[in-house]
Amino acid sequence: MWTQHTIETTRGMFEYFTKGEGEPLAITHFFSQFNERGNLFANPFTAHYEVFLINVRGAGNSCAVTEDAQMNFPEIIKDLEAIRVALGFEKWAFAGHSTGGMLALQYAILAPQSLTKIIAGSTAASKEYASHPDSMYCADNANFPRIIEIMELLNNTATTVEERQKLGLEWSLMSYYDEEKLQLALSLPNSGKTVGRALDYFRKIEVKNYDVRNELKNVTIPSYIFGGRYDAQCPIEFTYEIAQLMPHAHVTVFEKSNHHPYIEELENYEVLVKETLDDV
Repeated sequence: MWTQHTIETTRGMFEYFTKGEGEPLAITHFFSQFNERGNLFANPFTAHYEVFLINVRGAGNSCAVTEDAQMNFPEIIKDLEAIRVALGFEKWAFAGHSTGGMLALQYAILAPQSLTKIIAGSTAASKEYASHPDSMYCADNANFPRIIEIMELLNNTATTVEERQKLGLEWSLMSYYDEEKLQLALSLPNSGKTVGRALDYFRKIEVKNYDVRNELKNVTIPSYIFGGRYDAQCPIEFTYEIAQLMPHAHVTVFEKSNHHPYIEELENYEVLVKETLDDV
């Protein structure tokens, strides 16, 4: 189990969970809520880092969102910076998956002086991923109508816990290379409950203006970029695009993975995590 903490910062109180020893590394996600069960993406890092699994504003016991603008990428980075300062770290590493990977890219652009490195996976540098026909978020993709229905239901307070679990499973099945790996994941301690308001804000507002491709060319901190060959959310082309744009990027492609290489190819993923201890 992970250890729960709260910390007062100049931008409010935030909840986070820690595990592991070593260099400090922060992990979070745009619309997920974590608890003492930890997180399957974060777990492999605890063998080499002191990991800080953070609930962003509006998630868990962190301070509330009082206006939607507090959920945008720059504001989340400001919150993370306030947490880093309150913890007393001059610098730390940051890792993120999916929209957490987008946060990693944003962090490297907006506050590189505060980072030792970033690890960003199964993600993209612009909204263009959602227009790719291989992405379930593209209107031309066969799964798109159902995905929108699922998102709306998850954001509906009337949706029961049992219904949410079924919807989450259906969504997840679209993002796994091997259903057996999903079943394995469901048997392991994990957290990352979807925060409906944040998800709604991301897909209706924030992602529509998301494009950091020009800024990535100026990022010089060590950067580890990864993706699954068969990613149904952010197709692998967008992993390559990020790596090509960043002058100090190391790219890893998981050949038997969809959107969750840290589950689908855990042993290979653990190799990547260990590689992040060295400079690119």
